[in-house]
Amino acid sequence: MARESKPLGSFDAIDLFSFGRGQGDHSFTLSELSALTGRARSTVALRLEELITSGLVVSAPMIPSTAAGRPSARVSFEPVSWGTIAIDIGRSHNLVALLNLSGQIIAEAAFPADMTDGPEAVLDAAAAASSTLLKDSDHAGWRIAAVGVGIALPVFHEEGRTFNSTNLPEWDHFDVPGHLAKHFAVPVLVDNDANLMALGELALRPDATEMIAVEASTGIGAGIINNGALLRGAKGAAGAIGHIPVPRDADVPCICGRRGCLVAVASGPAIATSLSAKGVEAVTVDDVVGLVLSGNLEAISAVRRAGNDIGEVLTTCISFFNPATIAIGGRLATAGDHLVAGIREVVYQKATPFATEGLAIVRSMEPVRAALIGAGIMATEFALSEDNLRRLISSDDRAPSRLAAKA
Repeated sequence: MARESKPLGSFDAIDLFSFGRGQGDHSFTLSELSALTGRARSTVALRLEELITSGLVVSAPMIPSTAAGRPSARVSFEPVSWGTIAIDIGRSHNLVALLNLSGQIIAEAAFPADMTDGPEAVLDAAAAASSTLLKDSDHAGWRIAAVGVGIALPVFHEEGRTFNSTNLPEWDHFDVPGHLAKHFAVPVLVDNDANLMALGELALRPDATEMIAVEASTGIGAGIINNGALLRGAKGAAGAIGHIPVPRDADVPCICGRRGCLVAVASGPAIATSLSAKGVEAVTVDDVVGLVLSGNLEAISAVRRAGNDIGEVLTTCISFFNPATIAIGGRLATAGDHLVAGIREVVYQKATPFATEGLAIVRSMEPVRAALIGAGIMATEFALSEDNLRRLISSDDRAPSRLAAKA
């Protein structure tokens, strides 16, 4: 139904676009839109003209008329020339994707980059990969509405700045949108990869409206979904479980300067270090995963023990937050069910029965890609926000992607 709270004259292109998308995957004639919205044909026609000019509404196949005469022209509210870009920058992987304004990934690719090379080099590589992806996927003519970036560091979401990057000082308080502005002439949104993993997991599990999504890889972090929305906290530090101390190996030094943190004993590199001390060759989280998948008993035991450590921390989180779902993702979650089994073992033993009744502890549906999906969702939701849609409709720039990645 139309928005009855607005005066007739204030019905604008945004109202019409929101109404049309709210009707689902349908196309409409001018007469149908006039009848459905309760607005005059002339008013609807003017609003449609704005939307068509901006590319947010396109012509749809005509349906033969049941009456005598030619079929009526139809329009669709599913933009086919607009999209968003998602970028996921991690310690063990880097991914980029192109999405349509329905939030569907159209194309994606990995790109080489190392966070130790500094933010400028990594972000330039991400922009170049985005440009290549657009060209190689035959979508070079698309207009990009927004870019979503996930980074494996704490992030001030409102500013788009990374912070507290203890072992990567060059990333500390780095202005990610400011740097990417030379590549993308559109808004750039940034968040921590664990938060975006939670958004991505929610998209894959729409009923998981009370959820903790744990990313276990080179680092360990969590994203929290409360009542279907991402909970970032006062400074964006909600879910920073990696630096909560655990009982085992309490004297192990952590990069944060303290000892016994979860990430210092249960992350991929920490497991690799413990295996190397036992004569098992391992350096990276991928080495650990490879050993587990090949059946190495020492590696399997170490990953399960890491799951126990993560479970110790989650036991407290469960009592405080009372989630219905805990989704375990990240590179370590690709090593079979051993990590999840270790977490379940401790949680179901130590958490209160009331808090764990009906609790599902599961492996992420996309252990490595969930944060990329979440970055796309963040960008798409912003692109379709009322303020941004007004910018798109009123813009005089009708050029394609407006993306000029560094060669």
